[in-house]
Formats: sequence, structure tokens, C-alpha cells
Amino acid sequence: MMMKPNSSSSIITPFPSLCPENSKPLIFLVLSSLLLSTTVFYFYNFSSSPWQRGIRINNVGNSISNTSLKTQCNLFSGDWIPYPKGPFYTNATVCEIDDRQNCMKFGRPDTDFLKWRWKPDDCDLPLFDGTEFLQLMRGKSLAFVGDSLSRNQLQSLLCLLATVVDSVQVSHAPFSKARMWFYAEYNFTLAFYWSFHLVRSEDAEVNVNLTRMNVYLDEVDESWVTQVENFDFLIISSGQWFLRPLMYYEKGKLIGCYLCKKENITDLDVFYGYKMAFRTSFRALLNLKKFKGITFLRTFTPSHYENGYWNEGGTCNRTRPTPKHEMKLSDYFSELHSTQVAELRAAEMEGKKIRGLKFRLLEVTKMMTLRPDGHPSHYGHPASANIRTPDCAHWCLPGPVDTWNEALLQMLKMEAKSRDPR
Repeated sequence: MMMKPNSSSSIITPFPSLCPENSKPLIFLVLSSLLLSTTVFYFYNFSSSPWQRGIRINNVGNSISNTSLKTQCNLFSGDWIPYPKGPFYTNATVCEIDDRQNCMKFGRPDTDFLKWRWKPDDCDLPLFDGTEFLQLMRGKSLAFVGDSLSRNQLQSLLCLLATVVDSVQVSHAPFSKARMWFYAEYNFTLAFYWSFHLVRSEDAEVNVNLTRMNVYLDEVDESWVTQVENFDFLIISSGQWFLRPLMYYEKGKLIGCYLCKKENITDLDVFYGYKMAFRTSFRALLNLKKFKGITFLRTFTPSHYENGYWNEGGTCNRTRPTPKHEMKLSDYFSELHSTQVAELRAAEMEGKKIRGLKFRLLEVTKMMTLRPDGHPSHYGHPASANIRTPDCAHWCLPGPVDTWNEALLQMLKMEAKSRDPR
């Protein structure tokens, strides 16, 4: 509300000698000037206050502060809204897209799945700014650790950054367990470490329809943990590989199995193996004496097979997001999610005691539950390949997976703000 000056005579009568009868025009001019000055002063201070400066980054959890609403905004609570402008890049952009997620290359007929944006409930998620990301990463390093969905996010980031500057791939073996890219202009290193289960694992049997694997739940995968000690940021994730037949080992001995269908072996559920793998991985980071980086857990994303499991005729043919009010994360996927989050929270508490190590949650489970339209389905390979099983677990590139990196950028800005509050 605009301030209104008092109109009583007390404003103009303290100095009667200056207010003769014939000076009314002068008095009116003075009052008008006073009113104008007050209005300008009030408007300037209001418009330049934090209330009118839109969204700023605030270092509280996964939230940014929408100061125009004076509320904390959770980046990961929201809905998908139409965005007709489409993606930042295409499959023709000079970057790295795995053919199995290159949906447009292999003839996906619809493009509406590209025209949605994630909208948090109480603010807007800013568009990805490649230059801003690289400026934040100047002189730093970031590594993705995990399975093919981790690679999915990595390749999204490579393509988003390709709209700004070229990278130089340091390691060239496409199926190597370790790959690395370098952005010379920003002295920024980006890496990917392939690890199915994060802990040590190996094939238990070969030449079977679905390979049974040995998983050593108390032994971290040395192929990544020995390489990340000097990284500034880690993005860790794993999920789908825990859903197949597994033989669980601890202290070198078989303690049970999941879906192994073998007599005289204790049945252990998938949640036990999932819990122990993350516990072992986070403890390994806590025990790295020189590690000072920030670890992000990118949460589990569900597959969207309908009308049957992946090997029983299941499909994912939808072309639009699921309305928020219809979202239902199954109890199975919900427990997988809560299992890994509980281990992250335990590591977060322990990290505060050990060199102040930080563990953060890149919470994408609920937003991706709403996107059954974002999978490659049958468009991750040429039609001539005659592959009958659709891919309803990975994500098309470009596609909704790009939102993970938009959120990651905002979280990195929060961390930078917490180090330098100016």
C-alpha cells in the first residue's frame, strides 16, 4: 500500500509566517513535491527489495528460495507443464548419445514427449545454462559413478554443454569402465566410472538366459573408488542391475540369494542387497583420507512396463506424462527409493563428523514416475535389428533426463553460495 501523507493543517501551520493567504499555490507545490518524493522513495525501496528480485539460490537442502513468495521451494516437488519450445539440443548435435537412447534417429514418430518442462510447486526451475555450469566448474572435476542410467545422465550433460563449447575426450575406449572428458577453456574434468552394483560383482554363470551374478556386498568396486579421491563432485546411482538373480556374499562367503531358485540357500530380498551396496559405497568414501568432495545420490527411477513384465510382453507406448493426481509409485519401487535415501542420510550424518564431508540428494524418483512417455521403447535400435523387447527403463536423449542436469546445476549453485555467501 502507498503511504499517504497526513492532510491535517498541522503539516502547514508550524510556520505561520511562511504561509500568508496569498501563498496557497506555493503551499500546494511544496505538498505535491513532498508527496512525489515519498512515493518515489517508497517505490524504489520496494522494487529493489529482495521481494521483487525473483528467484535466488538458497543453501537449504534441495530447495531454492522464491523470494517473491517468501517461501522455500523444493525443486523436486512439482509437475510437468507444456513447453512448446522443445529441447536444448537434438540428436544432430555434435555430442555423445548412445544409439539405444537415440529415439529420433531410429524413427520415433511423436515429438510431444520433448515439449514438457518440470515446474516445481512454488518456483520455476531455470533453464540449463551451459556457460554458467562451466563457470561454476572452472578448475574442478565431476564424476558419474554407476550403471547405464548414470551414463544416460552423463550423455545428457555432454550434449547440454556441447551447445556452449567442445570437450576433448581423454579416454577413447567406448566400453571401458572409465572414460573422461576435458574442457580446456575451463580446466574442467568430467568422468564416468562404470559399476553395475557399486560393489564388486561378477558373472556367476554364463550362457544362460538371464545371467546370475555374484555380488560382494561388503567389498566396494575398486575400479571406481580408487579413482575418485581427488574429485570435487560425485554423482552416484545404481538400480536396475539389482533386480536380476543375485548371489549375495559377505566376508567371502555366500549368505543368501535373490531370485536364484536354488535349494539350501537363504532367500534374501532385493532391498537387503540394495541397502548393503550403498552402505558399503558410502563408507568407502568416508574412509578415503584425501576425499573432500560433495557426493550426490541420484535416486532410483522406475521403469514403466505395462501389460506385463519386460520379458512377458510389457510395453511403454504412452506419448504424454501421467497427470500428477494419477501418479502411484508402487510399494516395490517406493521401498527401493527409501532404502537408498536412508543410507544417504546415515552417510550425511557420519560425514559431518569426518572432515565435514557432504552428501546430497538429487531426488528425481517422483518426477520421473510421471514420465512413461520418455523411454526409448522400440526406438533404440534399427527396425531391422528385430529386437522385440522394448526399453522402458532408460530415457530418450534429448528427453526428460535433461531435467536431472537442470536440477543439478541449481544444487551446485547452492553449494557455491554456501561457500561464498556474498
